[in-house]
Amino acid sequence: MAAEKDDGFSPEERAAMKERAAELRAEGRKGAKKADGLKAVLDRIAQMTPDDRALAERVHVVVTTTAPQLAPKTWYGMPAYADESGKAVVFFQDAGKFKARYATLGFQDNATLDEGVMWPVSYALTSWDDHVEERVTALVRAAAGG
Repeated sequence: MAAEKDDGFSPEERAAMKERAAELRAEGRKGAKKADGLKAVLDRIAQMTPDDRALAERVHVVVTTTAPQLAPKTWYGMPAYADESGKAVVFFQDAGKFKARYATLGFQDNATLDEGVMWPVSYALTSWDDHVEERVTALVRAAAGG
């Protein structure tokens, strides 16, 4: 289930995330809270098995680049991304968390994925490729209201 594109964050991505955390801390109390949320998400991702970590890292990159208005935080011990009110919009549940056979990309009720009277709010992830990245990007964009 290893990522086809990447084995995780590149050194440049890691450096950019550290820089962003420092910027948030420099913004003061509100920024420090955001930096703490980012650190908690990155720490949680680092604790995952290699296969889950590779998926979580790619989800993190997609969410933070597609919907930068969503703030990283942990939610029930999972990496999540919250709206301005602090409510989780999207989350990643690693397979190891509940000994499942696949990781899950999930969306909360404030995600704007509405399609008629019924729509999916959770997706199984077993690997990552360009097609998966395109689908996840479109879902995150829609969920965040864009």
